[in-house]
Amino acid sequence: MHDLIIRGGTIVDGSGNPRFVGDVAIDGGRITAVGQVAAPGREEIDATGLVVTPGFVDIHTHYDGQATWDSEMAPSSWHGVTTVVMGNCGVGFAPAAPDRHQWLIGLMEGVEDIPGTALAEGLTWDWESFPEYLDALEKRPRTIDVATHVPHGAVRAYVMGERGARNEKPTAEDIVQMAAIVADGVKAGALGFSTSRTILHKSIDGELVPGTTAEKDELIAIGRAMGEVGHGVFEMASDLRREWDEFGWMAELSRETGLPVTYAMLQSIAKELPWEEQMAETARANEAGANIVAQIAIRGNGVLMAWRGTVHPFKFRPSWQAIEGLAWDEQWRHLSDPAFRAKLLAEDNVWPETDVLPLLMAVAMGWQLQFEMTDGFNYEPTQAETIAAMAAAAGQDPAAYAYDLLCRDGGTGFIYFPILNYADGNLDFVKGLLERDDTVISLSDGGAHCGTICDAASPTFLLQYWARDRKRGTIALENAIRRQCRDTARLYGLDDRGLIAPGYLADLNIIDMDRLQLGKPWLAFDLPAGGKRLLQKAEGYVATIKNGQVTFRGGQMTGALPGGLIRGPQAAPHATALAAE
Repeated sequence: MHDLIIRGGTIVDGSGNPRFVGDVAIDGGRITAVGQVAAPGREEIDATGLVVTPGFVDIHTHYDGQATWDSEMAPSSWHGVTTVVMGNCGVGFAPAAPDRHQWLIGLMEGVEDIPGTALAEGLTWDWESFPEYLDALEKRPRTIDVATHVPHGAVRAYVMGERGARNEKPTAEDIVQMAAIVADGVKAGALGFSTSRTILHKSIDGELVPGTTAEKDELIAIGRAMGEVGHGVFEMASDLRREWDEFGWMAELSRETGLPVTYAMLQSIAKELPWEEQMAETARANEAGANIVAQIAIRGNGVLMAWRGTVHPFKFRPSWQAIEGLAWDEQWRHLSDPAFRAKLLAEDNVWPETDVLPLLMAVAMGWQLQFEMTDGFNYEPTQAETIAAMAAAAGQDPAAYAYDLLCRDGGTGFIYFPILNYADGNLDFVKGLLERDDTVISLSDGGAHCGTICDAASPTFLLQYWARDRKRGTIALENAIRRQCRDTARLYGLDDRGLIAPGYLADLNIIDMDRLQLGKPWLAFDLPAGGKRLLQKAEGYVATIKNGQVTFRGGQMTGALPGGLIRGPQAAPHATALAAE
């Protein structure tokens, strides 16, 4: 008798091979049989007409704080994710000198838009070193598995203090110490190291993330330290400035150490290297023996703007700034007042001094780039659906139209502004990227950008839109599942998951593809200290299973907490299981 059997489902096993109808037997948290299972199960789930997939592996999240106090790990766990990798973009909470706690909170708040008040209340700080942080993570059971990088910003500040925080050039001894800390973290179980090299990533005080301007000798030394340990992924978010020759040192590091180097690859009119050139450089480096992988987003990468969100188009007008610090009830009273509306709409924006002023101007006046988010929103909207076009059709000024839009449903309206990955007004270029071996689905930022982004729902969007609904061309469901399961797991050495075959972890989803549908995002205020975050649910997840235990049924948490901390790469089960690929 088996612990659990999933009967008669359409199995999309993660290998990319054609789907088939069969059973999946589970014992002791592992898959023990796939195909026709004659023996009964202590529990059986009828999956007739449903799709059975491996659990999703999300490699770009920022649950570094939330994972220390929360076991549900929403919203990622609501979207079929059973494994996350966090500590991306060079930010995290270890190592942490006792006098650096608030500084690390400010760094995370500025870079990842996670409320500092929530972090201050939620973090216990029962660690200083990175291995001690892993020990703290290991204490809490969860619905999912978590793994992490060693973050450059924290390491630099720990070793160099204010010099590191100010991005000063390190001494040779500083570099030796940083490399040793990273090596110790990887030995203790980190899956890699992350760094940020973009001016968009700043602390709450406007300072660049430590390491943003790090030179080749520092980066190579850290990579070599991981190479000496024998494993680790070098992850980077970068502006890819030509003078930095990012692809040159990435390729050198990868060839020398044998380790994968992965970077955020986004279509952006602001980047010095167009996305086509980024991919060409990736291909050239790999042809010469490197292992460079481009992390791609599968929809426009941007912000959701709302009155109670982090940003909205009227944030820089004096009338809004006069009420910005008030409680929501008071703000809403003003926003509902026709006289206040008329006054605000007549005002000019007051711009802050910043090196990202063009971006702020697009937020405040880019009506031809912004869209109303409605129920059943299509994340590939057309120019006819912009705020500018909708306002013109209604005979309204676009600012007035946007104001009224945000006021809908008691002030809970949303405007979608895809800043990156949408320069063409469509997602056609993403389709080609989804079919390349040198890319990996990523950049969901689960747990981060709490008041601006909710891309943790990306796995659902992949299946609903890219594998089913997209009118401009879909991809095969088999390919979608392979990309979100097996490919993401393999990049980080998690060879024990992402495939439905005997011996692999029993991390599974049972999905009604006909009903699969993203819901409209909403703002919740459920983080510690009442901190806000954008959340988005989905219909169609019949069950999610982690380590053989059902963690979610019909989108509702069951209370089972079989997930935990991943320490280091995880080997594939055995040769017979690998033959299933």
